Amino acid sequence: MTARPIRRRTAAAGAVLAAVPLLLTGCASGSGGKQSLSLHDQLPDGVRKAGVLRIGSDLSYAPVESRGADGRAVGLDPDLAAAVGRKLGVRVEFQNVAFDKLIPELQAGQIDLVMSAMTDTKERREGVDELGNRLNPGVDFIDYFIAGTSILAAKGNPHGITGLNDLCGTTVALQKGTTQDTIATRQQDPCRAAGKPLKVMRLGTDDAALAQLRAGNAVADMNDFPVAVYNAKKVAGGSALEVVGPQMQPAPYGIAVNKENTALRDAVVQAVDAIIISGEYDKILADWNLSAGAAQNAVVNGG
Repeated sequence: MTARPIRRRTAAAGAVLAAVPLLLTGCASGSGGKQSLSLHDQLPDGVRKAGVLRIGSDLSYAPVESRGADGRAVGLDPDLAAAVGRKLGVRVEFQNVAFDKLIPELQAGQIDLVMSAMTDTKERREGVDELGNRLNPGVDFIDYFIAGTSILAAKGNPHGITGLNDLCGTTVALQKGTTQDTIATRQQDPCRAAGKPLKVMRLGTDDAALAQLRAGNAVADMNDFPVAVYNAKKVAGGSALEVVGPQMQPAPYGIAVNKENTALRDAVVQAVDAIIISGEYDKILADWNLSAGAAQNAVVNGG
């Protein structure tokens, strides 16, 4: 089935804490033979009886997800998750998990879903690395938002960075395990061939990467477009950083779920579609100034 057009990140568990146009194709799942059941009734027994969805997220990626002043999860993903939970008739419970531990925690049954600006990629779906080596059983994704990668540099762009090739011969900071880590790693080969090696500083959080940029230990930070724009406006009142060059490689964020948990996957697909149809989805995106990444329907494994 062809999806309607899109209008337009990337883990030990911590304490519980309560844009460009693109066409995605795929089949929105979860409706066949279940229309007579409520979404709540379609949930797996364990989730339905517990009355809660445990969602893993790396809460260090504002405005998509971070911690508020009271320590609770705030941002685009927590707001969307809460809306989905209302449609499913359960509450949502965010657990702060380091990004590179999110899929392992999901597959160990410590959480029910991952919602952490995680890009839907073939490697994550198949549980392999870039060389095809098996890492884990893989996951399914419910795609719900589109974002590309942007480069952040010091205000005034003193090194004249306009794209990936300009990073050759420099040091770039980023969060390990993210899509940006993959992009920078791939860029190292052409930089090496050009005689200008690219050094990649892989940090545990994007905040740590930004700190290396601000300290002058890196000439750039790479992160998702919404996060780059947010930091350019918020850090030091907008006087320290700027987004340079065009947005690169737009791709969908996906809610990750274990492959065998098709009942949960299909119920969440229908809940995401329901908040899109109702207009609540658009309102939440507008609240976070992220309307440019809006999807018009949920798609399973569309990355």
